[in-house]
Amino acid sequence: MGLFGSLSEKLNHIFSKMKSRGKLTELEIKQAMREIRVALLEADVNFGVVKNFVARVSEKAVGENILNSLTPGQQVVKLVNDELIELMGATNAKLNVSSKLPTVIMMVGLQGAGKTTMCGKLSQLLKKQGKKPFLAACDVYRPAAINQLKVVGKSVNTEVFERGNQNPVKTAKLAVDEALNRGCDTLIIDTAGRLQINEELMRELEEIKKAVSPTEILLTVDAMTGQEAANVASVFNERLDITGVILTKLDGDTRGGAALSIKAVTGKPIKFCGTGEKTSDIEPFYPDRMASRILGMGDVLTLIEKAQSAVTEEEMLKMEKKLRESAFTLDDFLTQFEQIGKMGNLSELMQMIPGLPGNMRLSEKDVDEAQIERFKAIIKSMTMYEREHPDVIKASRRKRIAAGSGTSIQDVNRLLKQFEQTKDMMKMMKNGKMGKAGRRFPF
Repeated sequence: MGLFGSLSEKLNHIFSKMKSRGKLTELEIKQAMREIRVALLEADVNFGVVKNFVARVSEKAVGENILNSLTPGQQVVKLVNDELIELMGATNAKLNVSSKLPTVIMMVGLQGAGKTTMCGKLSQLLKKQGKKPFLAACDVYRPAAINQLKVVGKSVNTEVFERGNQNPVKTAKLAVDEALNRGCDTLIIDTAGRLQINEELMRELEEIKKAVSPTEILLTVDAMTGQEAANVASVFNERLDITGVILTKLDGDTRGGAALSIKAVTGKPIKFCGTGEKTSDIEPFYPDRMASRILGMGDVLTLIEKAQSAVTEEEMLKMEKKLRESAFTLDDFLTQFEQIGKMGNLSELMQMIPGLPGNMRLSEKDVDEAQIERFKAIIKSMTMYEREHPDVIKASRRKRIAAGSGTSIQDVNRLLKQFEQTKDMMKMMKNGKMGKAGRRFPF
């Protein structure tokens, strides 16, 4: 279904009915607002948040400017988009940096939300920004929590400070000194979680906060828990005065309740979101881009950023040259598959392309990631000559390639056919005419 799939579908259905009418009456706008209210409640958005949201949009939508507009449906979509952005925090909230080193980031949250993994993801993101992070293991209760952080730290090449099961407040204070000694500018503290909020946990977190005076207290919540995530955020905020929220599992079957409720309920911004299993699957949270994705308008900026991190400028220029000279080979096709893999989940990437017709909004079941792996194996089983001259791959070669890659002859045929389709599509893009060929994505 993709990010907020069900909510996006329902909102787009409501908007398409509005856009098809030349004029809108006040009654029609009220009916649409009722439908939007139901769609948001079904997406598990907090009831009070929905009530205020619909009231604000309704008030603006029944104004003279909208009712007498030549494109009233489009104007209402813009109003909803603007209010969604406002609801989620208006602008991207960056991490605060302390004037006195190190900047201490205290990570808090319940068990199962992905807090320890997020420590690693955040560390990797900071390293890309030129920072020198250091991790501290202060969860002394959950079995193997310290080892888990060590594994996470190793995967992102970041040192982990631990003192076994000693008092976590003491460990946190020692970690600050150790970060300074090592010349690290950022300390990320992984604190204990519980299956539910309790007094003992909160008191310990308050003591750690008092001991290390963190610049940031980031709460990790599971986006799939809907408005329950907002309720958890509210309690943590009351006790710790958190500085921001990290939403995990945004790649799952997320209904939207958490993303749309947290800022309104706590007054604190969502700063990052986790979008997958890999350590690189973390993004800064941009309310405008998220609103655009919820409304099915795509998210070009995030797509460009993902592409830039996966492909170097030199590789891009090389590929452009090959396209201009019509010299695109199966080796280049393999390179593209590998670059797409670096960018992340394919169906999620497709959601970011604006203006795609509904039949190209791929869901998980449409995008067979295993098929892409098979295609890569097939190309790797070819000789360099075959990759450069696919026309020579007749029956006997196809049989050998299928056997060598552990796939079937049908798979080899499918790859070659899709390679030709991709080449045709690229020629059309180069010539500026994307007609019917652009209707099907070649995977």
